[in-house]
Amino acid sequence: MRNLIQYFTLFSSTGTLLCCALPALLVTIGAGGVMATLYANIPGLTWIGQNKDLLFSSVFVLLLINGVLLWLKRNEPCPLDEQKAKACSQARKASVIIYSLSILIYSIGFFFSYLAIYLVN
Repeated sequence: MRNLIQYFTLFSSTGTLLCCALPALLVTIGAGGVMATLYANIPGLTWIGQNKDLLFSSVFVLLLINGVLLWLKRNEPCPLDEQKAKACSQARKASVIIYSLSILIYSIGFFFSYLAIYLVN
């Protein structure tokens, strides 16, 4: 269950990049035509852009739930079997990496969606 939440959080936080950071990047480097083509050919991309507030708030809730789960499980003992203990340790490290990556992706999307406009003005 915890892994499912982690991967869903990573997947949904990547959606924040698609809605907000990718268009800003493409327009900045002069590839607005590429962005227009993407919007024309990927129908879900338009929906994500139109509902960015819902997307960001739901991803934020997922990140909070995921962070709480990681925090609560941080001192949980691993099995005594050497192989299972090693797998447990690696899974914990992978969980922290996935969570950190999700937060980074979310932060980039949030910046381009809500904060970058204030740098222009």
